[in-house]
Amino acid sequence: MAKVIFQLEDAGQVAIEANVGDNLLELARRANVAIDAPCSGNGSCGKCRVQLLEGNLDTIPSRHISDEEFAAGWRLSCNCKIVGDCTVLVPDIASAYQSRMKTADLSSPQEIAIFETAQKELQESGIVFENTYRCAVLSMSAPNEDDTMPDIERLTWAVQEALGVEKVDIPYAVMVKLAKTLREFDFTVAVKGRLDGSTFRCMEVCDPQDTALVGCAIDIGTTTVTMVLVDMENGKILAKGSSGNGQIRYGADVINRIIQQSRPGGRKNLQKAIVEETLNPIIRNLCRSARISPESIVRLSVGANTTMNHLLIGVDADPVRMDPYIPSFFGWEGLLGGDLKLPVNPLAPVIIAPNIGSYVGGDITAGTLASLIWDKDEMSLFIDLGTNGEIVFGNRDFLMSCACSAGPAFEGGDISCGMRATDGAVEACVLDKQTMEPALTIVGDPGQKCVGICGSGIIDIISELYRCGIINAKGLFVREGKRVARDQHGMGRYILAFPEETETGREVSINEVDIDNFIRAKGAIFSAIDTLLQSVDMSVECIDHVYVAGGIGSGINMKNAVNIGMLPDVELEKFSYIGNSSLTGAYAMVISDQATEKCAEVGANMTYLELSTYPGYMDSFVAACFIPHTDASLFPNSKQE
Repeated sequence: MAKVIFQLEDAGQVAIEANVGDNLLELARRANVAIDAPCSGNGSCGKCRVQLLEGNLDTIPSRHISDEEFAAGWRLSCNCKIVGDCTVLVPDIASAYQSRMKTADLSSPQEIAIFETAQKELQESGIVFENTYRCAVLSMSAPNEDDTMPDIERLTWAVQEALGVEKVDIPYAVMVKLAKTLREFDFTVAVKGRLDGSTFRCMEVCDPQDTALVGCAIDIGTTTVTMVLVDMENGKILAKGSSGNGQIRYGADVINRIIQQSRPGGRKNLQKAIVEETLNPIIRNLCRSARISPESIVRLSVGANTTMNHLLIGVDADPVRMDPYIPSFFGWEGLLGGDLKLPVNPLAPVIIAPNIGSYVGGDITAGTLASLIWDKDEMSLFIDLGTNGEIVFGNRDFLMSCACSAGPAFEGGDISCGMRATDGAVEACVLDKQTMEPALTIVGDPGQKCVGICGSGIIDIISELYRCGIINAKGLFVREGKRVARDQHGMGRYILAFPEETETGREVSINEVDIDNFIRAKGAIFSAIDTLLQSVDMSVECIDHVYVAGGIGSGINMKNAVNIGMLPDVELEKFSYIGNSSLTGAYAMVISDQATEKCAEVGANMTYLELSTYPGYMDSFVAACFIPHTDASLFPNSKQE
């Protein structure tokens, strides 16, 4: 046995007993130490860097660690085995995906306007924002020797009189606390529940001062989880927050996570990572911010991709990736907050936006609902950009959908200096064509030094490198200069920030392998769009509007995305960024019964196209793996200056 200490930067230590030969990354997972591992530990991404402070590790050499860095103790945790007692430093950048939970400032009108606009537009489409949840404050006479009516009958009569219902259903979870609650508040209590025809289904009996009826809308992304608490009576946003998805240490993409969950204990670990380590802390944090009790959350809605839905519930996700790609469920009702052990009312229903196929999930159904393309005559293209790329095309008459495996490049994965859009990330870039000097926009406070490059920054950089003639259509460097360097094998890279200019003391650059990875990711997006259009015998000219959703979409320079051949070459006025449409759709569903019904209808009417089996898709993909494309006529406006 050996003792391993994980020294967390600015966050104390975690010690764990290990066996000689244990893998360091797997050991960190057992110790619940967050280390970013987008490739799930196969050594390809280079993101799980730790520094050996004391002791020794059996280490496999990696191209991601230079000789100088190795001498300074830097290692890839996935390439290390335990040989004895040791102490390793886990730098903040390795765990930032999980540690930087944020609660939005609701004084910002922009935060509130997104949901208010969505509610208004959905109402204009005929959706009524009403639900059947009710709260009543009841005052009852206390029992005495002359009034020996049991507590349950006393409560039932009071509810019937207050709400005009014929029947009151009081479940076990309420019954076991009823006697204590009634007497604690001298038989004046708040009763919360749901109307079901002429029946009132009681969910909570509590303090008469606690009359809040709260909904919780959740977007579970492969990388990020975002949530809002909303007043069920008026739709007002009470709190908003986000955090990294704790599952990410098991891999950046859904395939790696499906493989991980199929291993012994894997399904339980993946469910624990999303529920206990991600959702529960956000819910508790938002309840404190909104000054409400968690038990006031009486309804939840979830927008998530098919794999995330399976892993949330704890259902085997292996069939999702296996031919013929049939998931365990598309739509499913009956899940309660108590089933998942969420810190909410245990009787709160959890509404899951219906999946469409193995790789088009409820997040796209909810997003399509919010985009309103199902209620328009114009031909619209809806694109959700994230770890996966999901696309919907159509109008009120038909909807076609597909998904492509864009990989983690849009989230900074598979990129040597890639990172998510946290402090220190390059999110925008402009190059001087003559000097090749960069002007960088960096996430964070003024003066924040560069740490790495996020998705929107990568798009800008590659577009600018191509515009300035620094790289060719294949992504290879064809100009030399101060900012262009080559390794011993001749592979070129462009240096955005030299070591002395960065937060970490390591240069931030983008190399030919990074560019090739991103070209394949953008090629997957465009070829999916192209194939989807071909499937209905249409072309780019038929597109009237393009709605771009997803976390990366907010920072995208649409012109640059077109220039590199990621998005179709249509007029820029046709592009609209609609934010986190999955969360917006989940927000509508949690407070509107009609929105929930419409989302199910949209899902049922959507046709799913499986690209992996569609003739011609691979040819389209290969053709799109150039800047901007092998067919220049598809991008008449994308030319080097």
